[in-house]
Amino acid sequence: MRNDQRKLQIPLLAGLLALASCGAAPPVLEPVDAVDLQRFMGRWYVIANIPTFLEDDAFNAVETYRLDDDGTIATTFTFRDGGFDGAKKTYTPRGFVRDESNAVWGMRFVWPVKADYRIVYLADDYSTTVIGRNKRDYVWIMAREPQIAEDEYRKLAAFVADIGYDVARLQKVPQQW
Repeated sequence: MRNDQRKLQIPLLAGLLALASCGAAPPVLEPVDAVDLQRFMGRWYVIANIPTFLEDDAFNAVETYRLDDDGTIATTFTFRDGGFDGAKKTYTPRGFVRDESNAVWGMRFVWPVKADYRIVYLADDYSTTVIGRNKRDYVWIMAREPQIAEDEYRKLAAFVADIGYDVARLQKVPQQW
């Protein structure tokens, strides 16, 4: 083999090895077809999640949305830390609708980063929803009431598994009102 052919093969081989070492990206997490933002606004109780570090030991977790005049979504996330009598924590990220379906948002906790936030399941009556992320690192099962029937929970947990999440990491969020 000639030297110039070897010179071409080395970068090609290095590139192929680099590609082989990368895990395949999961398929795009498809959102629901459409969300009526006005109906979606209001209080949602977090029934279960794969939590972020902020909500790892959350009790009575509630996410509340309000559509502002500028089209952004004022969000208030509250919970009790470590128990029902734990310190109340409140976070106020802002949501930015990113598509025509109103189902894909950027959620900004810290400027300028907008985290991926996708409404991937929404009951016809807007009573339950599942929020996911393309990375499949965090997920939230939420409802308009602080409790849902066990069969409904199992159905939603199975849905979460079907869309590629490790449901062994799914945790129920204690709700007591």
